[in-house]
Amino acid sequence: MSTRREVLAGSAALTGGALLPAAPAAAAVSRTAAGRVLAFTRATVLGAGPGRTVLVRDGRVVQVGRSAEVVVPDGAVTYDLTGKFVVMGGLVDSHVHNDGPESVLPPLFPLNGVTAVREMWGGPLHHEWREKVRAGTLLGPRWVIAGPIIDGRPSLWADDIGERAIEAADAPAARQAVRESKAEGCDFVKVYSRLTPEAYEAVADESRRQGLRFAGHCPDTLSPARASDAGQQSIEHLHALLLATSSRADEVGRAMAKVRIDSSLGTSFERYASWFRQVHAVEWEAVRTYDVGRTRALFDRLAANGTRVVPTLTVHDSLERTGRLPAESPEFAYLPGWMTGVWPGIWSALTGWRTARDVSRIERIYEHRLRLVGELHRAGVELLAGTDTGTGYAVQGFSLHHELELLAEAGLPARDVLHAATVAPARMLGLPEDRADLVVLDADPRVDIRHTRRIHSVLVDGRYVDGAQRLRLLEDVARAAAASEPPVAGAAAPHVCVH
Repeated sequence: MSTRREVLAGSAALTGGALLPAAPAAAAVSRTAAGRVLAFTRATVLGAGPGRTVLVRDGRVVQVGRSAEVVVPDGAVTYDLTGKFVVMGGLVDSHVHNDGPESVLPPLFPLNGVTAVREMWGGPLHHEWREKVRAGTLLGPRWVIAGPIIDGRPSLWADDIGERAIEAADAPAARQAVRESKAEGCDFVKVYSRLTPEAYEAVADESRRQGLRFAGHCPDTLSPARASDAGQQSIEHLHALLLATSSRADEVGRAMAKVRIDSSLGTSFERYASWFRQVHAVEWEAVRTYDVGRTRALFDRLAANGTRVVPTLTVHDSLERTGRLPAESPEFAYLPGWMTGVWPGIWSALTGWRTARDVSRIERIYEHRLRLVGELHRAGVELLAGTDTGTGYAVQGFSLHHELELLAEAGLPARDVLHAATVAPARMLGLPEDRADLVVLDADPRVDIRHTRRIHSVLVDGRYVDGAQRLRLLEDVARAAAASEPPVAGAAAPHVCVH
C-alpha cells in the first residue's frame, strides 16, 4: 500500500512537474482587476495557428490574432507562451455527478483544464456552488445543472442515497415532475431508464411547453429512434444503442420489457445488481445479432435529428473491464478516503456475481461498445465527452482525460476527440463563444491526445492559474481530501448510472 506522500509524489508526474513545498492557497483565484487586460502571446492556438496572441478583458476574449499584428495595450499583464498550445474555451465534461466536500470537488475540474461541466443530477448544492463560482469566492467550473432525475416506478434509485429521484408512474405525474424541476431552477430535465413510453412522451411534451431541454437515458422500453424523434437533446451511455442495433431488435425489446426491479430490494446497489444480471444477457444476444444495416439507418436518423450521444466510456470501462481497475492511483489522493474506500465493495456487489463466462462475454460487449462509438462518429452523430464522474474509480477533472483516451481507442482521430470535449459541448450548452476560459498545454494534443494531461496553466472565467499556483492548489486539495470526514449520516455512495 502506498503512503500518501508516495501518492502525492506520483501525482507530480500527472500534473507535469515536481510538487512544490506545501503553501497556503486560497480556495478561489482572484479575477483580474476590472479593465485590466491579460495578453497571452506567441502561442499556438488550436484552430487558429501558431504565433497567436489572445487578449482577455473583464472575463471575455476580446481578440485573437497574429502576435505580429495584435497591439498589446499598455499596462496589460503579459504571458509569453512560446512553445505552448492553447485550447480555447477549455475542456468540457458533459456528464458529471458531484456530492462531496466543497474544498475538494469543484477546484479539481479547472485544475485539470475542465472549465465547464454538465451536472446530470442537480440539487441545491450545485446551484450554491455555481453562485459561489460566479461570485469569485470558489474556484470551479461553469455549471449547467439538471433537475432531479425523473424515473419510472419503482425507480432504480432507492431512498438510501440522500438525493431526490422523482418517480413518475403515468403522464400526469411526469408533467408535474417537469414543472417541479423548472420551479427548482434546473437548466434542463433529466429522463431516466424506467420511464414508461407514456410518461416519457409526457416529459418531452411538458418540457417543450416549459421551454426546457431534456436529456438523459433512453428508457429501457423506448427505442433510441423514438427518443431522437421526440427531441431528446442527448442520449447518455451506450446501452440503448447497443440493443437497438440487433437484427432481433423487436425480440430484444420484448426481453427488456420483462426486466423487473423488485422494490423490496433495500438499496440502490441491490437494485442495480439485479438490473445488471437481467440485462447483460439481453445485451449479449444483441451483440451476437448485430445488424450493420439497422445500425446505419438508426445512426443516420440520430445525425439528421441532431441528437447527441455521450458514450461515457469511462464508466463502461470500469464496470466491464474490471480486471484493469487500479487498487491505487495517484489521482485517488485528491478525494477523501471515505469516498474512495467504498469503491471496491460497491464494485464487488455490482459485478461479483459474474462467472468466468459472464466476464468473457461482458468484455466482448465492451469491445462492441467501442465499435459502436466508431460507427456513430462515421455516421456524423455528434459525440460529447462525458465521464459519469462521481461513480467509482473516476476522479473529478482527471477522468475526462481518460475519457478522451478511450474515445481515441474507439477510433476517433485526436482532432475529433478534442471537438467532443470543446466545440461540440459548448455549442450544446450555449456557452458564450467569447468566454475567458482556456487551457495552456506543453505539447500538442492533436499529435497525441494524451497530451491534454500536460497542463501548463489554466484560465477560467478570467481567473488565471499559472503552473506553480496550480500545483500549490492541487496540494491544497489533497490536504483537504486527507482531512475530510464523512458526513454525519454516513459516507455518500457514488452514483452508478451507466445504463
